[in-house]
Amino acid sequence: MQKIFDFDAMVKHRTRAARRLASVLPVLEDITARLLDRLDDTTRQFSCALDFGGRGAVAPQLSARGMVVDSADFSAAMAASAGGRPIHLPSPVNFGLAPKTYDVILAPLSLHFLDDLPGALIQLRQALKPEGLLLASVPVLGTLHELRLALLEAEEQLTGKVSPRVSPFPELRDCAGLLQRAGFAHPVADAEELNFLYANPLTLLRELRDAGETNALVGRSRAMPPRALFPAALAALPQENGRMLVALRMAVLTGWAS
Repeated sequence: MQKIFDFDAMVKHRTRAARRLASVLPVLEDITARLLDRLDDTTRQFSCALDFGGRGAVAPQLSARGMVVDSADFSAAMAASAGGRPIHLPSPVNFGLAPKTYDVILAPLSLHFLDDLPGALIQLRQALKPEGLLLASVPVLGTLHELRLALLEAEEQLTGKVSPRVSPFPELRDCAGLLQRAGFAHPVADAEELNFLYANPLTLLRELRDAGETNALVGRSRAMPPRALFPAALAALPQENGRMLVALRMAVLTGWAS
Protein backbone atom coordinates (compact mmCIF):
# COMPACT_ATOMS: atom_id res chain seq x y z
CA MET A 1 0.00 0.00 0.00
CA GLN A 2 1.26 3.45 -0.91
CA LYS A 3 2.31 5.45 2.15
CA ILE A 4 0.72 8.90 1.97
CA PHE A 5 0.85 10.13 5.56
CA ASP A 6 3.70 10.44 8.03
CA PHE A 7 2.13 8.83 11.11
CA ASP A 8 4.75 10.11 13.56
CA ALA A 9 4.33 13.68 12.30
CA MET A 10 0.54 13.42 12.62
CA VAL A 11 0.87 12.24 16.24
CA LYS A 12 3.21 15.14 17.06
CA HIS A 13 0.76 17.61 15.52
CA ARG A 14 -2.14 16.21 17.56
CA THR A 15 -0.08 16.21 20.75
CA ARG A 16 0.77 19.87 20.22
CA ALA A 17 -2.87 20.65 19.41
CA ALA A 18 -4.09 19.06 22.66
CA ARG A 19 -3.02 22.28 24.41
CA ARG A 20 -4.62 24.58 21.84
CA LEU A 21 -8.10 23.22 21.16
CA ALA A 22 -10.04 26.06 22.76
CA SER A 23 -9.94 28.19 19.61
CA VAL A 24 -11.39 25.46 17.38
CA LEU A 25 -13.65 23.67 19.88
CA PRO A 26 -16.84 25.44 18.69
CA VAL A 27 -16.25 24.13 15.15
CA LEU A 28 -15.50 20.62 16.42
CA GLU A 29 -18.65 20.70 18.55
CA ASP A 30 -20.71 21.76 15.52
CA ILE A 31 -19.32 18.88 13.48
CA THR A 32 -20.08 16.46 16.33
CA ALA A 33 -23.63 17.80 16.62
CA ARG A 34 -24.20 16.89 12.99
CA LEU A 35 -23.35 13.28 13.83
CA LEU A 36 -25.57 13.36 16.90
CA ASP A 37 -28.46 14.44 14.67
CA ARG A 38 -28.16 11.00 13.05
CA LEU A 39 -28.06 9.37 16.47
CA ASP A 40 -31.35 11.04 17.31
CA ASP A 41 -32.90 9.52 14.19
CA THR A 42 -32.80 6.03 15.71
CA THR A 43 -34.88 4.67 18.59
CA ARG A 44 -32.03 2.42 19.74
CA GLN A 45 -30.65 3.00 23.23
CA PHE A 46 -26.88 3.28 23.56
CA SER A 47 -24.97 2.90 26.81
CA CYS A 48 -21.30 2.31 25.91
CA ALA A 49 -19.66 4.61 23.38
CA LEU A 50 -16.27 5.12 21.75
CA ASP A 51 -15.13 8.64 20.99
CA PHE A 52 -12.58 8.09 18.21
CA GLY A 53 -10.40 11.16 17.83
CA GLY A 54 -13.08 13.57 19.03
CA ARG A 55 -10.63 16.18 20.40
CA GLY A 56 -12.78 17.15 23.38
CA ALA A 57 -16.00 17.69 21.41
CA VAL A 58 -17.50 14.19 21.53
CA ALA A 59 -17.13 12.68 25.02
CA PRO A 60 -18.88 15.48 26.97
CA GLN A 61 -21.90 15.36 24.65
CA LEU A 62 -22.17 11.56 24.88
CA SER A 63 -21.67 11.58 28.65
CA ALA A 64 -24.48 14.13 28.92
CA ARG A 65 -26.72 11.51 27.29
CA GLY A 66 -25.89 9.02 30.04
CA MET A 67 -23.34 6.94 28.13
CA VAL A 68 -20.07 5.53 29.43
CA VAL A 69 -17.47 6.91 27.04
CA ASP A 70 -13.95 5.84 26.09
CA SER A 71 -11.87 8.46 24.26
CA ALA A 72 -9.35 6.96 21.84
CA ASP A 73 -6.60 8.83 20.02
CA PHE A 74 -3.20 8.15 18.48
CA SER A 75 -1.87 10.96 20.66
CA ALA A 76 -1.82 10.03 24.35
CA ALA A 77 -2.10 13.72 25.28
CA MET A 78 -5.13 14.19 23.06
CA ALA A 79 -6.80 11.05 24.46
CA ALA A 80 -6.18 12.26 28.01
CA SER A 81 -7.77 15.65 27.31
CA ALA A 82 -10.78 14.39 25.31
CA GLY A 83 -13.12 13.92 28.27
CA GLY A 84 -13.71 10.15 28.34
CA ARG A 85 -11.71 7.26 29.72
CA PRO A 86 -8.48 7.64 27.70
CA ILE A 87 -7.29 4.98 25.29
CA HIS A 88 -3.95 5.52 23.53
CA LEU A 89 -4.13 3.89 20.11
CA PRO A 90 -0.70 2.38 19.44
CA SER A 91 -0.72 2.02 15.66
CA PRO A 92 -2.78 2.90 12.57
CA VAL A 93 -2.52 -0.74 11.53
CA ASN A 94 -3.74 -2.20 14.82
CA PHE A 95 -5.86 0.04 17.04
CA GLY A 96 -5.85 -2.55 19.81
CA LEU A 97 -9.56 -2.04 20.55
CA ALA A 98 -11.41 -4.86 22.30
CA PRO A 99 -13.85 -6.61 19.95
CA LYS A 100 -17.63 -6.28 20.33
CA THR A 101 -17.34 -3.65 23.06
CA TYR A 102 -19.27 -0.54 21.99
CA ASP A 103 -22.89 0.22 21.13
CA VAL A 104 -21.90 3.29 19.14
CA ILE A 105 -18.71 4.84 17.77
CA LEU A 106 -18.38 8.48 16.78
CA ALA A 107 -15.43 9.51 14.60
CA PRO A 108 -15.71 13.17 13.55
CA LEU A 109 -13.03 14.18 11.05
CA SER A 110 -10.59 11.69 12.56
CA LEU A 111 -10.03 9.11 9.81
CA HIS A 112 -8.74 11.15 6.87
CA PHE A 113 -5.04 10.98 7.88
CA LEU A 114 -4.91 7.16 7.74
CA ASP A 115 -3.37 5.42 4.74
CA ASP A 116 -5.69 2.41 5.00
CA LEU A 117 -9.17 3.86 5.43
CA PRO A 118 -10.99 0.57 4.62
CA GLY A 119 -8.81 -1.21 7.17
CA ALA A 120 -9.59 1.44 9.78
CA LEU A 121 -13.31 1.05 9.17
CA ILE A 122 -13.00 -2.73 9.54
CA GLN A 123 -11.30 -2.29 12.92
CA LEU A 124 -14.06 0.04 14.09
CA ARG A 125 -16.74 -2.41 12.94
CA GLN A 126 -15.04 -5.19 14.88
CA ALA A 127 -15.06 -3.02 18.02
CA LEU A 128 -18.85 -2.63 17.77
CA LYS A 129 -21.32 -4.98 19.36
CA PRO A 130 -23.77 -6.70 16.99
CA GLU A 131 -26.20 -4.06 15.71
CA GLY A 132 -23.85 -1.33 16.92
CA LEU A 133 -23.71 1.97 15.05
CA LEU A 134 -20.81 3.86 13.47
CA LEU A 135 -21.18 7.59 12.85
CA ALA A 136 -18.23 9.24 11.16
CA SER A 137 -17.46 12.31 9.10
CA VAL A 138 -14.72 12.48 6.48
CA PRO A 139 -13.60 15.51 4.46
CA VAL A 140 -14.13 14.83 0.76
CA LEU A 141 -12.91 16.18 -2.54
CA GLY A 142 -13.48 19.92 -2.71
CA THR A 143 -12.40 20.63 0.87
CA LEU A 144 -9.71 23.35 0.90
CA HIS A 145 -9.64 23.04 -2.90
CA GLU A 146 -9.00 26.74 -3.46
CA LEU A 147 -6.24 26.77 -0.83
CA ARG A 148 -4.57 23.76 -2.46
CA LEU A 149 -4.52 25.45 -5.88
CA ALA A 150 -3.44 28.81 -4.49
CA LEU A 151 -0.49 27.27 -2.64
CA LEU A 152 0.63 25.32 -5.70
CA GLU A 153 0.45 28.36 -7.96
CA ALA A 154 2.15 30.67 -5.49
CA GLU A 155 4.96 28.22 -4.76
CA GLU A 156 5.59 27.58 -8.45
CA GLN A 157 5.81 31.30 -9.13
CA LEU A 158 8.16 31.89 -6.20
CA THR A 159 10.45 28.84 -6.49
CA GLY A 160 9.73 27.14 -9.81
CA LYS A 161 8.67 23.93 -8.06
CA VAL A 162 5.84 22.67 -5.86
CA SER A 163 5.34 20.35 -2.88
CA PRO A 164 2.09 18.92 -1.46
CA ARG A 165 0.65 20.98 1.38
CA VAL A 166 -3.02 19.90 1.53
CA SER A 167 -4.07 16.28 2.08
CA PRO A 168 -5.82 14.29 -0.65
CA PHE A 169 -9.47 13.49 0.09
CA PRO A 170 -11.81 10.75 -1.19
CA GLU A 171 -14.78 11.47 -3.43
CA LEU A 172 -18.22 11.52 -1.84
CA ARG A 173 -19.50 8.83 -4.21
CA ASP A 174 -16.85 6.39 -2.93
CA CYS A 175 -17.63 6.72 0.78
CA ALA A 176 -20.69 4.45 1.02
CA GLY A 177 -18.70 1.84 -0.90
CA LEU A 178 -15.91 2.06 1.69
CA LEU A 179 -18.42 1.24 4.42
CA GLN A 180 -19.76 -1.66 2.41
CA ARG A 181 -16.26 -3.01 1.79
CA ALA A 182 -15.63 -2.85 5.55
CA GLY A 183 -18.66 -5.06 6.19
CA PHE A 184 -21.17 -2.49 7.47
CA ALA A 185 -24.85 -3.03 6.88
CA HIS A 186 -27.11 -0.25 5.55
CA PRO A 187 -24.19 2.02 4.58
CA VAL A 188 -25.08 5.65 3.94
CA ALA A 189 -22.89 8.62 3.02
CA ASP A 190 -24.61 12.01 3.11
CA ALA A 191 -23.02 15.26 1.96
CA GLU A 192 -22.71 18.27 4.23
CA GLU A 193 -20.86 21.52 3.65
CA LEU A 194 -19.65 24.17 6.10
CA ASN A 195 -18.46 27.53 4.84
CA PHE A 196 -16.12 29.68 6.92
CA LEU A 197 -15.42 33.39 6.49
CA TYR A 198 -12.16 34.88 7.74
CA ALA A 199 -11.45 38.59 8.11
CA ASN A 200 -7.80 37.69 8.69
CA PRO A 201 -6.68 34.93 6.28
CA LEU A 202 -3.86 33.85 8.60
CA THR A 203 -6.50 32.75 11.12
CA LEU A 204 -7.26 29.78 8.84
CA LEU A 205 -3.69 28.53 9.12
CA ARG A 206 -3.67 29.01 12.90
CA GLU A 207 -6.93 27.09 13.29
CA LEU A 208 -5.67 24.20 11.16
CA ARG A 209 -2.60 24.06 13.42
CA ASP A 210 -4.68 24.28 16.60
CA ALA A 211 -6.89 21.40 15.39
CA GLY A 212 -3.85 19.19 14.73
CA GLU A 213 -4.32 19.41 10.97
CA THR A 214 -0.83 20.61 10.06
CA ASN A 215 0.66 19.06 6.91
CA ALA A 216 1.72 15.46 7.64
CA LEU A 217 2.12 14.20 4.08
CA VAL A 218 5.11 11.95 3.45
CA GLY A 219 5.93 13.94 0.32
CA ARG A 220 5.87 17.34 2.03
CA SER A 221 8.88 19.62 1.76
CA ARG A 222 11.04 19.79 4.89
CA ALA A 223 12.59 23.08 3.76
CA MET A 224 11.50 26.42 5.20
CA PRO A 225 8.85 27.84 2.84
CA PRO A 226 9.47 31.24 1.27
CA ARG A 227 8.24 34.06 3.50
CA ALA A 228 5.93 35.29 0.75
CA LEU A 229 4.31 31.91 0.06
CA PHE A 230 1.38 31.91 2.46
CA PRO A 231 0.51 35.61 2.14
CA ALA A 232 0.50 35.27 -1.67
CA ALA A 233 -1.63 32.12 -1.60
CA LEU A 234 -4.11 33.46 0.93
CA ALA A 235 -4.51 36.71 -1.00
CA ALA A 236 -5.60 34.69 -4.04
CA LEU A 237 -8.46 32.91 -2.25
CA PRO A 238 -12.08 33.85 -3.07
CA GLN A 239 -13.76 36.45 -0.90
CA GLU A 240 -17.29 37.24 0.17
CA ASN A 241 -18.06 40.72 1.50
CA GLY A 242 -14.38 41.35 2.08
CA ARG A 243 -13.79 38.10 3.94
CA MET A 244 -11.95 34.99 2.79
CA LEU A 245 -14.29 32.08 2.02
CA VAL A 246 -13.18 28.51 2.81
CA ALA A 247 -15.32 25.40 2.32
CA LEU A 248 -15.29 22.17 4.35
CA ARG A 249 -17.10 19.47 2.40
CA MET A 250 -17.85 16.31 4.40
CA ALA A 251 -19.28 12.87 3.92
CA VAL A 252 -21.30 11.89 6.99
CA LEU A 253 -21.05 8.10 7.21
CA THR A 254 -23.60 5.82 8.86
CA GLY A 255 -23.16 2.06 9.12
CA TRP A 256 -24.38 -0.78 11.31
CA ALA A 257 -22.44 -3.81 12.52
CA SER A 258 -24.17 -7.09 11.84
